[in-house]
Amino acid sequence: MSIVKLFFLILSLQTMTLFNFTDNSDISNWKIVDDGVMGGKSYGNFALNRDGHGIFTGNISLKNNGGFSSVHYYFDRLNTKDFSKFIIRIKGDGKPYQFRVKDKQDTRHSYVYKFTTTGNWQTVTIPFSEMQPSFRGYKMTIPNFNGAFMEEVAFLIGNKKEEQFELLINSITLE
Repeated sequence: MSIVKLFFLILSLQTMTLFNFTDNSDISNWKIVDDGVMGGKSYGNFALNRDGHGIFTGNISLKNNGGFSSVHYYFDRLNTKDFSKFIIRIKGDGKPYQFRVKDKQDTRHSYVYKFTTTGNWQTVTIPFSEMQPSFRGYKMTIPNFNGAFMEEVAFLIGNKKEEQFELLINSITLE
């Protein structure tokens, strides 16, 4: 094997763990943002369950033009240019969710990837290049996520119907 091939093989094995839940994880940087910021009546909750997973639960209401709940993880700016995708390990309730990232916390838009849970533990691979820019549910006409930096990731549910939800989160990793 050539040195160049070996270098790229080693580079491709590089990972960074953004968050790996355990029964004593500090979840103080995980915050709920519901449609109440716009007058809605949905509510979410985030906690650790007895097995040491993050658990995002709640109820979506369409009252007062509501319809979403999200949980955001805030962290110091990371240089992530050497990575190309997220690997999330989750167990959902069979409903669609969004995984979101922001390169800066103060930008108005997020980069969004939609996925559907199966009701079982699953590993979802999310290429940065497939994360589309969105603001308040509208796709923006700027390039998809370039992955150079990040300061926030989030999970959001907003399926335009009233429903209860439950999403278990095991880990979020970059490759």
